[in-house]
Amino acid sequence: MPTVVMTHGAFCGGWAFDAFRAPFEAQGWTVLAPDLPGHGPRGSVAGLSMTDYAGSLVKFCQDLPERPVLLGHSMGGLVSQMAARRVEPRALILLAPSPPWGVSGSSIEEAVTAFGVSVADPFWSGAVTPDRSIMRMHSLDRVPREARDAILERLVPESARAVREVLNWWLDPFMTTSVGSGPLPCPSLAMAGERDVVHPTATVRQTAQRVGAALQVMPGMSHWLIGETGWELVADATLEWLASEAVAVA
Repeated sequence: MPTVVMTHGAFCGGWAFDAFRAPFEAQGWTVLAPDLPGHGPRGSVAGLSMTDYAGSLVKFCQDLPERPVLLGHSMGGLVSQMAARRVEPRALILLAPSPPWGVSGSSIEEAVTAFGVSVADPFWSGAVTPDRSIMRMHSLDRVPREARDAILERLVPESARAVREVLNWWLDPFMTTSVGSGPLPCPSLAMAGERDVVHPTATVRQTAQRVGAALQVMPGMSHWLIGETGWELVADATLEWLASEAVAVA
């Protein structure tokens, strides 16, 4: 079976896939879930860009003995999109992905969040402390309490620069989070939670159209597709899609 590289979202680490990776490993997949730069123990994200994150993923994949499948959640989904043309993965899985440069949000919640970031500290060199209240209400709203509290305890600061590049792309003349024109060079699947207000279905649909991905909406689910109630259905749907695309064939 091939390798799947799972890339975590903002404020997290590779640990975010501790549960989600199990069904893949049970089918014989090699699962790798590295920390993005600065997200590991004693790391620092200050001043890091989404370009740094994508470059790190590219380098990680170049050191593998074969082309992997890329799977990314939330911001990690955007990192995976940015890396895809250089990695040329066997397939690309985007779970509640952050949209690339040029894709506008589709909800009031997205607009409010982007506006709040735009009027915050204008300097890009620092780190953003995770807002656990917001994550509890919007990202982790369907995660069982004990698991949710454990996640909140493990959150780490995120690069202010990366957050701005993701949420305020129209203020970025360098088009940092652009993924180029035309479909990405691999079979691609984007999955959205029906109740997700962080990256709603309409936004994920735009992302899927931009990169040439199929879209699958998970009924009743929110943003933490990798660990909220029903995550096993997301993993099963992902594995079924990979099998349908013959990605599991060496």
